[in-house]
Amino acid sequence: MPVIPATFLDERYQLNDIDNLQKPKINSRWGETFASLKHYNYRLWFFGQLVSLMGTWMQSTAQGYLIYQLTGSPVYLGLVGFVGGIPALIFTLFGGVIADRISRRNLMVITQTSMLVLAFILAALAFTNKVLPWHILVLAFLLGVANAFDAPARNAFVTELVSRENMTNAIALNSTMFNLATVVGPSVAGLTYAAFGPAWCFTLNGISFIAIIVALLFMRIKPVIQPVYRLSVMTDLKEGLRYVFSHRLILSLIGSIGMVSIFGIGMMTLLPAWATDILHGNVTTNGVLVSARGFGSMVSALMLAYLGNRKFRGKLWTLGAFMMPIMLFFFAWIRWLPLSLAALVGMGWSFMMVMNNSNAMIQSQVPDNLRGRVMSVYTLVFFGSMPLGSLFAGAFAQKFNEPLTVVIGAGVLMVMAIGSVIFLPGIRKQE
Repeated sequence: MPVIPATFLDERYQLNDIDNLQKPKINSRWGETFASLKHYNYRLWFFGQLVSLMGTWMQSTAQGYLIYQLTGSPVYLGLVGFVGGIPALIFTLFGGVIADRISRRNLMVITQTSMLVLAFILAALAFTNKVLPWHILVLAFLLGVANAFDAPARNAFVTELVSRENMTNAIALNSTMFNLATVVGPSVAGLTYAAFGPAWCFTLNGISFIAIIVALLFMRIKPVIQPVYRLSVMTDLKEGLRYVFSHRLILSLIGSIGMVSIFGIGMMTLLPAWATDILHGNVTTNGVLVSARGFGSMVSALMLAYLGNRKFRGKLWTLGAFMMPIMLFFFAWIRWLPLSLAALVGMGWSFMMVMNNSNAMIQSQVPDNLRGRVMSVYTLVFFGSMPLGSLFAGAFAQKFNEPLTVVIGAGVLMVMAIGSVIFLPGIRKQE
Protein backbone atom coordinates (compact mmCIF):
# COMPACT_ATOMS: atom_id res chain seq x y z
CA MET A 1 0.00 0.00 0.00
CA PRO A 2 1.48 3.41 -0.89
CA VAL A 3 2.61 5.65 1.92
CA ILE A 4 0.31 8.62 2.44
CA PRO A 5 1.99 11.67 3.95
CA ALA A 6 0.30 12.64 7.18
CA THR A 7 0.03 16.25 6.06
CA PHE A 8 -2.41 15.21 3.33
CA LEU A 9 -4.68 13.25 5.63
CA ASP A 10 -7.95 14.67 6.84
CA GLU A 11 -7.98 14.96 10.63
CA ARG A 12 -10.63 12.22 10.74
CA TYR A 13 -8.01 9.66 9.67
CA GLN A 14 -5.47 8.80 12.33
CA LEU A 15 -2.24 7.07 11.32
CA ASN A 16 -3.56 3.87 12.84
CA ASP A 17 -6.57 4.12 10.50
CA ILE A 18 -4.72 4.39 7.17
CA ASP A 19 -5.59 0.81 6.35
CA ASN A 20 -9.26 1.82 6.41
CA LEU A 21 -8.99 4.32 3.54
CA GLN A 22 -9.22 1.56 0.98
CA LYS A 23 -12.14 -0.20 2.63
CA PRO A 24 -15.70 0.36 1.43
CA LYS A 25 -18.11 1.92 3.83
CA ILE A 26 -20.32 -0.61 5.56
CA ASN A 27 -23.97 0.31 5.37
CA SER A 28 -25.68 -2.69 6.94
CA ARG A 29 -26.78 -2.62 10.55
CA TRP A 30 -24.82 -5.84 11.09
CA GLY A 31 -21.72 -4.16 9.71
CA GLU A 32 -22.28 -1.16 11.96
CA THR A 33 -22.51 -3.48 14.96
CA PHE A 34 -18.86 -4.45 14.41
CA ALA A 35 -17.74 -1.15 12.87
CA SER A 36 -14.75 -0.76 15.18
CA LEU A 37 -13.23 -4.00 13.90
CA LYS A 38 -12.38 -2.26 10.63
CA HIS A 39 -9.54 -0.55 12.53
CA TYR A 40 -6.33 -2.59 12.51
CA ASN A 41 -5.33 -1.62 16.04
CA TYR A 42 -8.75 -2.37 17.44
CA ARG A 43 -8.78 -5.82 15.84
CA LEU A 44 -5.50 -6.64 17.58
CA TRP A 45 -6.88 -5.26 20.84
CA PHE A 46 -10.20 -7.11 20.60
CA PHE A 47 -8.82 -10.59 19.95
CA GLY A 48 -5.77 -10.26 22.18
CA GLN A 49 -7.79 -8.95 25.08
CA LEU A 50 -10.49 -11.58 24.52
CA VAL A 51 -7.98 -14.41 24.99
CA SER A 52 -6.46 -12.70 28.02
CA LEU A 53 -9.82 -12.07 29.67
CA MET A 54 -10.88 -15.69 29.22
CA GLY A 55 -7.81 -16.64 31.22
CA THR A 56 -8.54 -13.99 33.82
CA TRP A 57 -12.06 -15.32 34.35
CA MET A 58 -10.70 -18.86 34.60
CA GLN A 59 -8.42 -17.76 37.42
CA SER A 60 -11.06 -15.68 39.18
CA THR A 61 -13.57 -18.53 39.15
CA ALA A 62 -11.06 -21.17 40.23
CA GLN A 63 -9.58 -18.91 42.90
CA GLY A 64 -12.95 -18.25 44.52
CA TYR A 65 -13.88 -21.93 44.60
CA LEU A 66 -10.42 -22.94 45.85
CA ILE A 67 -10.48 -20.60 48.83
CA TYR A 68 -14.02 -21.74 49.67
CA GLN A 69 -12.80 -25.35 49.58
CA LEU A 70 -9.84 -24.49 51.80
CA THR A 71 -11.86 -22.53 54.38
CA GLY A 72 -15.56 -23.40 53.94
CA SER A 73 -16.31 -19.78 54.84
CA PRO A 74 -18.20 -17.14 52.84
CA VAL A 75 -16.24 -14.54 54.81
CA TYR A 76 -13.11 -15.56 52.88
CA LEU A 77 -15.00 -15.14 49.61
CA GLY A 78 -15.67 -11.56 50.68
CA LEU A 79 -12.08 -11.09 51.84
CA VAL A 80 -10.64 -12.11 48.47
CA GLY A 81 -12.80 -9.51 46.74
CA PHE A 82 -12.03 -6.92 49.41
CA VAL A 83 -8.26 -7.43 49.41
CA GLY A 84 -8.17 -7.48 45.61
CA GLY A 85 -10.07 -4.21 45.45
CA ILE A 86 -8.23 -2.25 48.14
CA PRO A 87 -5.43 -1.18 45.74
CA ALA A 88 -8.06 0.48 43.56
CA LEU A 89 -8.85 2.83 46.44
CA ILE A 90 -5.16 3.64 46.95
CA PHE A 91 -3.59 3.74 43.49
CA THR A 92 -6.23 4.23 40.77
CA LEU A 93 -6.24 8.04 40.81
CA PHE A 94 -2.45 8.07 40.47
CA GLY A 95 -2.81 5.52 37.68
CA GLY A 96 -5.03 8.02 35.87
CA VAL A 97 -2.43 10.76 36.19
CA ILE A 98 0.25 8.44 34.80
CA ALA A 99 -2.08 7.42 31.94
CA ASP A 100 -2.27 11.10 30.95
CA ARG A 101 1.50 11.56 31.17
CA ILE A 102 3.06 8.55 29.41
CA SER A 103 2.21 6.15 26.60
CA ARG A 104 -0.87 4.18 27.62
CA ARG A 105 0.28 1.24 25.51
CA ASN A 106 3.64 1.04 27.31
CA LEU A 107 1.93 1.31 30.67
CA MET A 108 -0.37 -1.61 29.82
CA VAL A 109 2.51 -3.78 28.60
CA ILE A 110 4.08 -3.35 32.05
CA THR A 111 0.88 -4.07 33.98
CA GLN A 112 -0.12 -7.05 31.85
CA THR A 113 3.36 -8.58 32.26
CA SER A 114 3.05 -8.17 36.03
CA MET A 115 -0.28 -10.02 35.96
CA LEU A 116 1.31 -12.84 33.95
CA VAL A 117 4.00 -13.31 36.61
CA LEU A 118 1.44 -13.35 39.45
CA ALA A 119 -0.66 -15.99 37.68
CA PHE A 120 2.35 -18.29 37.30
CA ILE A 121 3.27 -17.85 40.97
CA LEU A 122 -0.22 -18.96 42.03
CA ALA A 123 -0.04 -21.88 39.59
CA ALA A 124 3.30 -23.00 41.06
CA LEU A 125 1.87 -22.92 44.59
CA ALA A 126 -1.13 -24.96 43.48
CA PHE A 127 0.94 -27.51 41.55
CA THR A 128 3.13 -28.13 44.62
CA ASN A 129 0.08 -28.35 46.95
CA LYS A 130 1.50 -25.54 49.09
CA VAL A 131 -1.21 -22.96 48.43
CA LEU A 132 -2.79 -21.51 51.57
CA PRO A 133 -5.57 -18.94 52.01
CA TRP A 134 -3.08 -16.18 52.85
CA HIS A 135 -1.20 -16.86 49.60
CA ILE A 136 -4.39 -16.25 47.64
CA LEU A 137 -5.09 -13.05 49.58
CA VAL A 138 -1.57 -11.64 49.05
CA LEU A 139 -1.58 -12.44 45.33
CA ALA A 140 -5.09 -10.98 44.98
CA PHE A 141 -3.79 -7.75 46.54
CA LEU A 142 -0.81 -7.59 44.16
CA LEU A 143 -3.08 -8.28 41.20
CA GLY A 144 -5.26 -5.42 42.41
CA VAL A 145 -2.22 -3.10 42.38
CA ALA A 146 -1.52 -4.00 38.74
CA ASN A 147 -5.17 -3.49 37.85
CA ALA A 148 -5.25 -0.09 39.55
CA PHE A 149 -2.64 1.20 37.08
CA ASP A 150 -3.94 -0.80 34.13
CA ALA A 151 -7.65 0.07 34.23
CA PRO A 152 -7.48 3.88 33.74
CA ALA A 153 -5.13 3.45 30.79
CA ARG A 154 -7.33 0.68 29.34
CA ASN A 155 -10.50 2.78 29.60
CA ALA A 156 -8.85 5.83 28.04
CA PHE A 157 -7.00 3.81 25.36
CA VAL A 158 -10.12 3.36 23.21
CA THR A 159 -9.68 6.82 21.67
CA GLU A 160 -6.27 5.73 20.31
CA LEU A 161 -7.70 2.61 18.66
CA VAL A 162 -10.66 3.93 16.65
CA SER A 163 -11.89 7.11 15.05
CA ARG A 164 -14.03 9.34 17.26
CA GLU A 165 -17.26 8.48 15.44
CA ASN A 166 -16.72 4.81 16.34
CA MET A 167 -15.94 5.44 20.01
CA THR A 168 -19.38 4.44 21.33
CA ASN A 169 -19.32 1.32 19.19
CA ALA A 170 -15.84 0.43 20.46
CA ILE A 171 -16.97 0.81 24.09
CA ALA A 172 -19.89 -1.52 23.38
CA LEU A 173 -17.64 -4.06 21.66
CA ASN A 174 -15.20 -3.85 24.57
CA SER A 175 -18.09 -4.87 26.80
CA THR A 176 -19.05 -7.64 24.37
CA MET A 177 -15.49 -8.95 24.45
CA PHE A 178 -15.37 -8.77 28.24
CA ASN A 179 -18.62 -10.63 28.65
CA LEU A 180 -17.90 -13.23 25.98
CA ALA A 181 -14.87 -14.02 28.13
CA THR A 182 -17.18 -14.13 31.16
CA VAL A 183 -19.31 -16.74 29.40
CA VAL A 184 -16.46 -18.96 28.22
CA GLY A 185 -13.86 -18.50 30.97
CA PRO A 186 -15.84 -19.63 34.04
CA SER A 187 -17.38 -22.60 32.21
CA VAL A 188 -13.97 -23.78 31.02
CA ALA A 189 -12.61 -23.13 34.53
CA GLY A 190 -15.27 -25.34 36.08
CA LEU A 191 -14.51 -28.20 33.70
CA THR A 192 -10.73 -27.75 34.01
CA TYR A 193 -10.89 -27.52 37.80
CA ALA A 194 -13.01 -30.68 38.02
CA ALA A 195 -10.78 -32.64 35.62
CA PHE A 196 -7.25 -31.39 36.38
CA GLY A 197 -7.40 -29.16 39.46
CA PRO A 198 -7.04 -25.38 40.02
CA ALA A 199 -3.34 -25.19 39.09
CA TRP A 200 -4.10 -25.61 35.38
CA CYS A 201 -6.67 -22.80 35.53
CA PHE A 202 -3.98 -20.45 36.85
CA THR A 203 -1.44 -21.70 34.32
CA LEU A 204 -3.76 -21.12 31.38
CA ASN A 205 -4.42 -17.62 32.67
CA GLY A 206 -0.71 -16.87 32.74
CA ILE A 207 -0.32 -18.10 29.17
CA SER A 208 -3.32 -16.04 28.03
CA PHE A 209 -1.59 -12.75 28.93
CA ILE A 210 0.89 -13.36 26.13
CA ALA A 211 -1.91 -12.69 23.60
CA ILE A 212 -2.64 -9.13 24.76
CA ILE A 213 1.04 -8.27 25.31
CA VAL A 214 1.88 -9.32 21.73
CA ALA A 215 -1.18 -7.45 20.42
CA LEU A 216 -0.09 -4.24 22.16
CA LEU A 217 3.44 -4.52 20.79
CA PHE A 218 2.22 -5.01 17.20
CA MET A 219 -0.15 -2.01 17.18
CA ARG A 220 0.58 0.95 14.93
CA ILE A 221 -0.20 3.76 17.33
CA LYS A 222 0.02 7.35 16.18
CA PRO A 223 2.93 9.03 17.98
CA VAL A 224 1.66 11.42 20.62
CA ILE A 225 3.86 14.26 21.78
CA GLN A 226 3.45 14.25 25.54
CA PRO A 227 3.16 17.77 27.01
CA VAL A 228 5.84 18.98 29.38
CA TYR A 229 4.33 18.73 32.83
CA ARG A 230 5.43 21.50 35.14
CA LEU A 231 2.68 20.82 37.67
CA SER A 232 2.96 18.23 40.41
CA VAL A 233 1.16 14.92 40.31
CA MET A 234 -1.10 16.06 43.14
CA THR A 235 -2.02 19.24 41.26
CA ASP A 236 -2.94 17.22 38.18
CA LEU A 237 -4.93 14.83 40.32
CA LYS A 238 -6.87 17.68 41.94
CA GLU A 239 -7.63 19.15 38.51
CA GLY A 240 -9.26 15.87 37.46
CA LEU A 241 -11.25 15.60 40.70
CA ARG A 242 -12.37 19.22 40.43
CA TYR A 243 -13.69 18.58 36.94
CA VAL A 244 -15.67 15.51 38.04
CA PHE A 245 -17.22 17.23 41.07
CA SER A 246 -18.17 20.30 39.04
CA HIS A 247 -19.95 18.22 36.36
CA ARG A 248 -23.28 17.03 37.77
CA LEU A 249 -24.03 14.44 35.08
CA ILE A 250 -20.62 12.79 35.31
CA LEU A 251 -20.73 12.83 39.11
CA SER A 252 -24.22 11.27 39.13
CA LEU A 253 -23.23 8.53 36.71
CA ILE A 254 -20.08 7.68 38.64
CA GLY A 255 -22.06 7.62 41.88
CA SER A 256 -24.56 5.18 40.37
CA ILE A 257 -21.67 2.94 39.30
CA GLY A 258 -20.54 2.81 42.91
CA MET A 259 -23.98 1.70 44.07
CA VAL A 260 -24.17 -0.99 41.39
CA SER A 261 -20.69 -2.25 42.29
CA ILE A 262 -21.48 -2.56 46.00
CA PHE A 263 -25.02 -3.90 45.96
CA GLY A 264 -25.11 -5.61 42.56
CA ILE A 265 -21.70 -7.00 41.60
CA GLY A 266 -20.77 -7.39 45.27
CA MET A 267 -23.52 -9.98 45.60
CA MET A 268 -21.88 -12.10 42.90
CA THR A 269 -19.06 -12.81 45.37
CA LEU A 270 -21.43 -15.31 46.97
CA LEU A 271 -21.81 -17.51 43.88
CA PRO A 272 -19.41 -20.26 45.03
CA ALA A 273 -21.34 -20.58 48.30
CA TRP A 274 -24.65 -20.27 46.42
CA ALA A 275 -23.70 -23.09 44.05
CA THR A 276 -22.79 -25.38 46.96
CA ASP A 277 -25.18 -24.47 49.79
CA ILE A 278 -28.29 -23.13 48.03
CA LEU A 279 -28.35 -25.12 44.78
CA HIS A 280 -26.46 -28.16 46.18
CA GLY A 281 -24.09 -28.21 43.20
CA ASN A 282 -20.31 -28.25 42.73
CA VAL A 283 -17.49 -26.36 41.02
CA THR A 284 -19.10 -26.88 37.60
CA THR A 285 -22.34 -25.34 38.89
CA ASN A 286 -20.38 -22.32 40.08
CA GLY A 287 -18.79 -21.90 36.64
CA VAL A 288 -22.15 -22.11 34.91
CA LEU A 289 -23.65 -19.47 37.24
CA VAL A 290 -20.84 -17.01 36.54
CA SER A 291 -21.13 -17.72 32.81
CA ALA A 292 -24.88 -17.04 32.85
CA ARG A 293 -24.33 -13.50 34.13
CA GLY A 294 -21.64 -13.03 31.50
CA PHE A 295 -23.94 -14.28 28.77
CA GLY A 296 -26.60 -11.73 29.71
CA SER A 297 -24.01 -8.95 29.70
CA MET A 298 -22.67 -10.09 26.32
CA VAL A 299 -26.16 -10.00 24.78
CA SER A 300 -26.68 -6.53 26.24
CA ALA A 301 -23.36 -5.26 24.89
CA LEU A 302 -24.06 -6.66 21.41
CA MET A 303 -27.46 -5.00 21.49
CA LEU A 304 -25.86 -1.67 22.35
CA ALA A 305 -23.27 -2.10 19.59
CA TYR A 306 -26.06 -2.88 17.10
CA LEU A 307 -28.02 0.20 18.13
CA GLY A 308 -24.90 2.24 17.36
CA ASN A 309 -25.51 5.96 17.66
CA ARG A 310 -29.28 5.86 18.11
CA LYS A 311 -29.97 8.51 20.65
CA PHE A 312 -31.65 6.98 23.67
CA ARG A 313 -28.77 5.97 25.92
CA GLY A 314 -30.39 7.61 28.93
CA LYS A 315 -33.61 5.62 28.53
CA LEU A 316 -31.66 2.36 28.19
CA TRP A 317 -29.69 3.27 31.32
CA THR A 318 -32.95 3.78 33.24
CA LEU A 319 -34.36 0.48 31.98
CA GLY A 320 -31.26 -1.34 33.19
CA ALA A 321 -31.33 0.43 36.56
CA PHE A 322 -34.85 -0.89 37.26
CA MET A 323 -34.38 -4.37 35.81
CA MET A 324 -31.28 -5.14 37.89
CA PRO A 325 -32.96 -5.18 41.33
CA ILE A 326 -35.94 -7.07 39.90
CA MET A 327 -33.63 -9.82 38.66
CA LEU A 328 -31.78 -9.90 41.99
CA PHE A 329 -35.06 -10.29 43.90
CA PHE A 330 -36.01 -13.13 41.58
CA PHE A 331 -32.61 -14.81 42.00
CA ALA A 332 -32.83 -14.61 45.80
CA TRP A 333 -36.09 -16.56 46.01
CA ILE A 334 -35.63 -19.42 43.52
CA ARG A 335 -33.84 -22.71 44.14
CA TRP A 336 -33.97 -24.36 40.70
CA LEU A 337 -30.81 -24.10 38.60
CA PRO A 338 -32.44 -23.29 35.21
CA LEU A 339 -34.42 -20.39 36.70
CA SER A 340 -31.35 -19.24 38.64
CA LEU A 341 -29.44 -19.11 35.35
CA ALA A 342 -32.26 -17.14 33.72
CA ALA A 343 -32.20 -14.62 36.58
CA LEU A 344 -28.44 -14.19 36.25
CA VAL A 345 -28.78 -13.68 32.49
CA GLY A 346 -31.25 -10.86 33.23
CA MET A 347 -28.93 -9.50 35.91
CA GLY A 348 -26.01 -9.44 33.46
CA TRP A 349 -28.11 -7.78 30.76
CA SER A 350 -29.27 -4.99 33.05
CA PHE A 351 -25.82 -4.50 34.59
CA MET A 352 -24.32 -3.90 31.16
CA MET A 353 -27.09 -1.46 30.23
CA VAL A 354 -26.09 0.67 33.21
CA MET A 355 -22.32 0.24 32.95
CA ASN A 356 -21.89 0.61 29.20
CA ASN A 357 -24.20 3.58 28.84
CA SER A 358 -22.59 5.27 31.85
CA ASN A 359 -19.15 4.81 30.26
CA ALA A 360 -20.30 6.12 26.88
CA MET A 361 -22.10 9.13 28.37
CA ILE A 362 -19.09 10.05 30.49
CA GLN A 363 -16.59 9.63 27.64
CA SER A 364 -18.72 11.83 25.38
CA GLN A 365 -18.49 14.67 27.93
CA VAL A 366 -14.76 14.54 28.80
CA PRO A 367 -12.01 16.56 27.05
CA ASP A 368 -9.04 14.47 25.87
CA ASN A 369 -6.48 16.12 28.16
CA LEU A 370 -8.51 15.05 31.23
CA ARG A 371 -9.69 11.68 29.96
CA GLY A 372 -7.22 9.51 31.86
CA ARG A 373 -7.90 11.27 35.16
CA VAL A 374 -11.67 11.29 34.80
CA MET A 375 -11.68 7.62 33.82
CA SER A 376 -9.46 6.90 36.81
CA VAL A 377 -12.21 8.31 39.05
CA TYR A 378 -14.72 6.12 37.20
CA THR A 379 -12.41 3.12 37.65
CA LEU A 380 -11.74 3.97 41.30
CA VAL A 381 -15.43 4.04 42.13
CA PHE A 382 -16.20 0.92 40.09
CA PHE A 383 -13.35 -1.28 41.32
CA GLY A 384 -13.01 0.42 44.69
CA SER A 385 -16.65 -0.14 45.56
CA MET A 386 -16.60 -3.85 44.68
CA PRO A 387 -14.41 -4.83 47.66
CA LEU A 388 -16.81 -3.00 49.97
CA GLY A 389 -19.68 -4.95 48.40
CA SER A 390 -17.73 -8.19 48.68
CA LEU A 391 -16.93 -7.55 52.33
CA PHE A 392 -20.54 -6.67 53.12
CA ALA A 393 -21.90 -9.68 51.23
CA GLY A 394 -19.49 -12.15 52.83
CA ALA A 395 -19.91 -10.87 56.39
CA PHE A 396 -23.69 -10.52 56.17
CA ALA A 397 -24.11 -13.96 54.59
CA GLN A 398 -21.95 -15.49 57.32
CA LYS A 399 -24.06 -13.91 60.09
CA PHE A 400 -27.45 -14.46 58.45
CA ASN A 401 -27.69 -16.18 55.05
CA GLU A 402 -26.98 -15.66 51.35
CA PRO A 403 -30.59 -15.09 50.13
CA LEU A 404 -31.29 -12.34 52.67
CA THR A 405 -28.05 -10.62 51.68
CA VAL A 406 -29.08 -10.58 48.02
CA VAL A 407 -32.56 -9.25 48.89
CA ILE A 408 -31.01 -6.32 50.77
CA GLY A 409 -28.75 -5.53 47.81
CA ALA A 410 -31.74 -5.62 45.48
CA GLY A 411 -33.71 -3.29 47.75
CA VAL A 412 -30.94 -0.68 47.78
CA LEU A 413 -30.64 -0.78 43.99
CA MET A 414 -34.39 -0.33 43.59
CA VAL A 415 -34.21 2.78 45.77
CA MET A 416 -31.36 4.04 43.55
CA ALA A 417 -33.38 3.47 40.38
CA ILE A 418 -36.42 5.30 41.74
CA GLY A 419 -34.23 8.11 43.05
CA SER A 420 -32.58 8.57 39.64
CA VAL A 421 -35.97 9.12 38.01
CA ILE A 422 -37.08 11.63 40.65
CA PHE A 423 -33.89 13.56 41.35
CA LEU A 424 -31.71 13.00 38.25
CA PRO A 425 -33.99 13.37 35.21
CA GLY A 426 -30.97 14.57 33.21
CA ILE A 427 -29.70 11.00 32.91
CA ARG A 428 -32.90 9.77 31.28
CA LYS A 429 -32.77 12.61 28.75
CA GLN A 430 -29.23 11.82 27.60
CA GLU A 431 -28.91 10.94 23.91
